[in-house]
Amino acid sequence: MPHIAVVVATILALAICVIFQYEALTMVWRWLSRHEGHRRVKVLYGIVSVIALHFAQICLFGATLWLMLLWPATGRLLGEATHSFLDCVYLSSITFSTVGYGDIAPLGPIRFLAGTEALSGFVLITWSASFTYLEMEKFWRAEDMKDDS
Repeated sequence: MPHIAVVVATILALAICVIFQYEALTMVWRWLSRHEGHRRVKVLYGIVSVIALHFAQICLFGATLWLMLLWPATGRLLGEATHSFLDCVYLSSITFSTVGYGDIAPLGPIRFLAGTEALSGFVLITWSASFTYLEMEKFWRAEDMKDDS
């Protein structure tokens, strides 16, 4: 039963993150497309939006991890972690970004959540990088046109 609970919680967290990513990037893209103004401000808005988006996703995975660890059968954290919410968010941030320092490690069925988070973090960060590149390309193209005139 703990394995099933971890898999269901992981799929739910992943689905929320993917939908949130899509909707947030669509909202940022619409805002960037509609608003006139200094292009550098628009680029900064895009970057800050992407960072905030990933921070929210890290917190969601961290909360999922924390809630699952309230049920001891799903696993525990190895290391100096106390199973506090902030320890879980920290583990989530190093897992999502695929840094993986190793000072805290999940044990038991909860490892499925951590492994899936690493893969999804890689994909979501890459998605954001592609979005950022496309927006920056518009900025660079507009700057080149301004220089040519």
